[in-house]
Amino acid sequence: MPFVLLYLVVEIVALVALGSTIGVGWTLLVLLAGSLLGLWLARREGVRAAQAIARAVTDRQVAHVELTDGLLVAAGGVLLFVPGLVTDVAGLLLLLPPTRAMVRRRLVRAAEERAPELRTARIRARGPVVEGEVLDGPANRTTATPLVIDANTVQVPGDRAS
Repeated sequence: MPFVLLYLVVEIVALVALGSTIGVGWTLLVLLAGSLLGLWLARREGVRAAQAIARAVTDRQVAHVELTDGLLVAAGGVLLFVPGLVTDVAGLLLLLPPTRAMVRRRLVRAAEERAPELRTARIRARGPVVEGEVLDGPANRTTATPLVIDANTVQVPGDRAS
């Protein structure tokens, strides 16, 4: 409950300060422009994040950066729907790629400080994923360890074996 009251006080102070500085009409225009820009950015960055996740999955890579970006874009979109100037600015900042990268790095660092095993998991996540295991090295590696594919051969009646 105190957080909600603090949020309301901050939003009211921000709106009154902006309104007294540039006027009520311009303040409403800033809110409308911010919302339109935010919706456009949310759509664009959401599509980019989804494509990056799909690309990582197709390349059989662990998509931790892409998933974190997708979550931050979603959080930015939610903040745009919450009424207020401060939440709109926070949502817009999460939708901008440079700011989102900075927030992502801080989130990862904070998570790794709380759970140090996450750091080793991130380091081991480099490389393609095969059968749920992350392989060392790039996807087109040429090491001595062969990739084994389990398959069954079926002879179709009337088909000649070559």
